[in-house]
Amino acid sequence: MWIESLDHEGRGIGRVDGKVVFVDGALAGEHVSYASRRRKASYEVADVGRVIRPSAARVVPRCPHFGDCGGCSMQHLDPASQVAVKQRILEDNLWHIGKVRAERMLPPIHGPSWGYRHRARFSVRLVEKKGGVLVGFHEKRSSFVADMRECHVVPPFVSALLLPLRALIASLSIARRLAQVELAIGEGATTRERITALVLRILEPLTTADEAKLGDFAAAYGVVLWLQPKGPDSIVPFGPDAPTELSYALPEFDIRIHFLPTDFTQVNGAINRVLVGRALRLLDVQPGDRVADLFCGLGNFSLPIARRAAAVVGLEGSATMTGRAASNAERNGLADKVRFSAANLFEVDVPFFESLGRFDRMLIDPPREGAIAVVKALSAWQDGEAGRSVYVSCNPATLARDAAVLTHEGGYRLARAGIVNMFPQTSHVESIAVFER
Repeated sequence: MWIESLDHEGRGIGRVDGKVVFVDGALAGEHVSYASRRRKASYEVADVGRVIRPSAARVVPRCPHFGDCGGCSMQHLDPASQVAVKQRILEDNLWHIGKVRAERMLPPIHGPSWGYRHRARFSVRLVEKKGGVLVGFHEKRSSFVADMRECHVVPPFVSALLLPLRALIASLSIARRLAQVELAIGEGATTRERITALVLRILEPLTTADEAKLGDFAAAYGVVLWLQPKGPDSIVPFGPDAPTELSYALPEFDIRIHFLPTDFTQVNGAINRVLVGRALRLLDVQPGDRVADLFCGLGNFSLPIARRAAAVVGLEGSATMTGRAASNAERNGLADKVRFSAANLFEVDVPFFESLGRFDRMLIDPPREGAIAVVKALSAWQDGEAGRSVYVSCNPATLARDAAVLTHEGGYRLARAGIVNMFPQTSHVESIAVFER
């Protein structure tokens, strides 16, 4: 079978007797054999068998766990082609879902293909038949933990921690009651020293002997440990010298964002810095502008915007997050220009936006679910809309759906759009779009 293209999950798409076949591990332009694992009336899902004629873009995966571990799906495709595939996925979603095309496609934002993940969540499982404790991502299409001994999308020094972590957890009295290890790499609150934080999700208290082992591990490997006995807000630093928070810098705007290891921050700090810069250039904030930042989080976009605007209103569903954003504003000398408020942005309407007053610019950065309530309200808010809105998306399907509302119902133009390769080696597509009225 010949493979025509790749879908949004990185699977090859071919056809046999008119039926679509999604082939995991196949690339566009290849001639392959395949083994079906699920058959439906209108399509099949299969695994690649033999690659009879390989694509020129096919490469040897760097990681020996590729194919078993579910953390990556595109290591067999060269990085430049990954970017091109994601750009096509964005364009296809915009047209097939939203029936809209951007007037101009932006150059892709991309960077290093390996060692870029400064955030990760590794599951932990004690599996006697596999030799003890496993620490890693889930297996492909499975809830089982992959037997990972190395990982090439995290920095090398983190990859080197996987086996020592397995040994450490296996030695603890709560080895069966330690559910996950969350990685967060940042800087100190006042220095540029790198800090590697590991948050241990513990379901039972540690013994004194456990605590001694954790202290020795932290000292030996130069990491700081946090304990999480309940939800994300229950985390506490382990040890008297552990920092109480981390931070990252946005040097272009002289901004430092302070965060806790379980707070949401982008996994790829280098790409985030480029993304923030592009978003502000596209937003074209003027000194007298009043700007809204919807789904503002810790202030990743709000605070750089405040460097240039007259006033910024940041809205986010979590009061805890808006509290931390306000603290970041104060620490960056911007408290007089930014106001953060908690609001359920999945239930907003026109009266809600009318209560906020008119905005000159708006930035929208929703989760994967998109911002359907926001765009419906904006489309109906004829007397108070922002002249330009920049939409940062982590799901091209919901961006396309929301773009359809803005363009077909709200009278907006999709002026520009492009991809942001935040997650190389995966099929995840981050993008940015500009809407104008």
